[in-house]
Amino acid sequence: MLVLSRKLGEKILIGDNVVLTVVKVDRNQVRIGIEAPPDVAVFREEIAPGRTADPSFASVAAH
Repeated sequence: MLVLSRKLGEKILIGDNVVLTVVKVDRNQVRIGIEAPPDVAVFREEIAPGRTADPSFASVAAH
């Protein structure tokens, strides 16, 4: 997993056509804007169709 630090307004580029922008930082919450073409599905992990949470991530997050 790549872990990046970004400040308000800074962006992360994924491939040639996906842009993540930090739009708000408030205490323990970060709001992220996502720009992607219509053919790229974007879901929160907990509602992604046919996917379950990655158990290996849960063990890392707990430490």
